[in-house]
Amino acid sequence: MINSSAIISSPPIVTESDETDELSTEVEWRKVVVANERHGGRLDRALVDAAPEFSRSYLQQLIEAGLVTVNAKVVRKASSRVKAGDTMLIELRPTPQSLVFSPQAIPLDVVYEDEHILVINKPAGLVVHPAPGNWSGTLLNGLLAYDKGMASVPRAGIVHRLDKDTSGLMVVARSRAVMDLLVQAIATREVSRQYLAVAHHPWAGSSSRTVEAPIGRDPRNRLRMAVVDLEQQSGKTAKTDIILMANGHDGCLARCILHTGRTHQIRVHMASLGHPLVADAVYGGTCLPVMSRQALHAARLAFVHPVTRESMVYRVPPPDDFVDLMRFWCLRYNEESWA
Repeated sequence: MINSSAIISSPPIVTESDETDELSTEVEWRKVVVANERHGGRLDRALVDAAPEFSRSYLQQLIEAGLVTVNAKVVRKASSRVKAGDTMLIELRPTPQSLVFSPQAIPLDVVYEDEHILVINKPAGLVVHPAPGNWSGTLLNGLLAYDKGMASVPRAGIVHRLDKDTSGLMVVARSRAVMDLLVQAIATREVSRQYLAVAHHPWAGSSSRTVEAPIGRDPRNRLRMAVVDLEQQSGKTAKTDIILMANGHDGCLARCILHTGRTHQIRVHMASLGHPLVADAVYGGTCLPVMSRQALHAARLAFVHPVTRESMVYRVPPPDDFVDLMRFWCLRYNEESWA
């Protein structure tokens, strides 16, 4: 067998519900070392062992395209022989077969549904869309099992996303026409999204603050985002209203209202204020005994129904781990105070 370890080089930032930018091309690099048992074997067979979720024919295409190196040298022949100890690096990209997603029976918490839309309460830990490292077991797979008709809708009707470790509300389209209308509504800021966030350090100063700070790739760490100077580097304008809901000795509870949809917008803006989210290690947060995922919950979603034109407003309380964290820090939560 081949001893393999997946490594990600400049992976895509996983988009949250506060992200409406177009989905970018996603790439995964996987590094594998040939063990003694595969000495003298074909390169393409070695790659099948290293990446079993892909077909051998597709891996052969990667080889021919120059996307596989052996000992840092590009090898373009699938029949090339490998030796024990050789180090191979594979550039994996979404394939045509990976785009034909398969239905999977994943429990969905459906808050509302009609023939046009679904409103889902996504649990923390569920990936929304297949991507490197998560080719199955996603919300998209669950939607295809829930409604077979969604197979004919791009991305199974997903128009915005929540990060894997963010819980809360999402709206999903059940037809291409409705999807186009929802995408347009999000782009024109007609969809209201409000989050609850628990952050490190007590809040000081005014109980409400508007952060208008552009966001782009962190020039010092390409694996994360940061507040940037648009005169010196690329990025996009971003605006978030942050309202203090409860304060404690160790941290604070805030309501965050999005005006734009940038990658990791709330996480970046809160960290820029000196209040990284609890357990958000990417932006300076620390895990606690009661919280091991970023403390962010999409609690309220409001929009005009794309077909009936009815005003739709949905709220879901935070999940148990979020509630436990607030109790741990004596942060009293009262939904009526902001609903």
